[in-house]
Amino acid sequence: MFTAMFGAVEQGIIYAIMALGVYLTFRVLDFPDLTVDGSFVSGAATAATMIVLGYHPILATLAAIVVGFIAGCITGLLHTKGNINPLLAGIIMMIGLYSVNLRIMGFSSENAASLPNVPLLNSETIFTKIYSFWEHLGIDAFFNNILTSLGVKNLPQTWEILFVMIILTTAIKFIVDWFLKTEIGLAIRATGDNKRMIRSFSANTDTLIILGVGLSNGLVALAGALIAQYNKYSDATMGIGMITVGLASVIIGEAIFGTKSIMRITFAVIVGAIVYRIVLAIALRVPFLDASDMKLITAIIVILALVVPQMIDKQKDKKRKAKRLQEKLAAAQLEKQGGDHLA
Repeated sequence: MFTAMFGAVEQGIIYAIMALGVYLTFRVLDFPDLTVDGSFVSGAATAATMIVLGYHPILATLAAIVVGFIAGCITGLLHTKGNINPLLAGIIMMIGLYSVNLRIMGFSSENAASLPNVPLLNSETIFTKIYSFWEHLGIDAFFNNILTSLGVKNLPQTWEILFVMIILTTAIKFIVDWFLKTEIGLAIRATGDNKRMIRSFSANTDTLIILGVGLSNGLVALAGALIAQYNKYSDATMGIGMITVGLASVIIGEAIFGTKSIMRITFAVIVGAIVYRIVLAIALRVPFLDASDMKLITAIIVILALVVPQMIDKQKDKKRKAKRLQEKLAAAQLEKQGGDHLA
């Protein structure tokens, strides 16, 4: 059980980067961007292909961010310059990227124009590069000794990925926080709230939308590149349902922590991604459920995350109204008693 939870937290922190990207479009820009399902694979495909071709994993990961950013910008252009509905623009890009991703992975082989997957079993990744330094620090032995003393039997092979991803995801969170408080970031937030208002200040909302969607998909592609290196493969179907996963993370995080400030929301999104993975891991341990049921479980989690907070809010409203009614009745009773006393 501990190993399953540990793996869920590891993956949750990586997927949190993708969730931050989804947050930028769905919450900040109010842009329903379905490009995510394609740009996630684009990041994975780009990173995996470049690593197989001998490029440094960091360079491959940076290239994945650029590819994702370009994909997002094209979606933004289709909407702003092509006057295509944002939902439809995302669907068009998602479909188009499927073929593009096959072509990208095809570059890893001389005998095929396109490939459905690229294995990285014998290749150096960011995580293996860092592990060569990490293994000499003795951190794994330290934490595993503590767990052994507590009676935990199935120990993780290494804590390296968890620590590295905590640092990277936290850094990205603070960068997003900082960016959204800059002049451009504030303009993007204002565009999502009220386009007409921001246009009255002579702001170019088209450029802001393109930039926002591009940055969002850059983060999504980064998550895809890291997941490919974590799982040791890239696959054309690994992006199916990613938009639902991102939305689930955002909704769960907001339900737990609220939306009072940008720093709080981005932290909530990260925690939401981790909680989502933990819930998924627990659900998959139910005897009658199988790995093939993962998408159904995801849909149920999203439904619960949307419905339960509304039910709780309605219940709180009922209690508040009942309390106010009791206070009014009590005040009226006191006023009546006072009037009777004077009479």
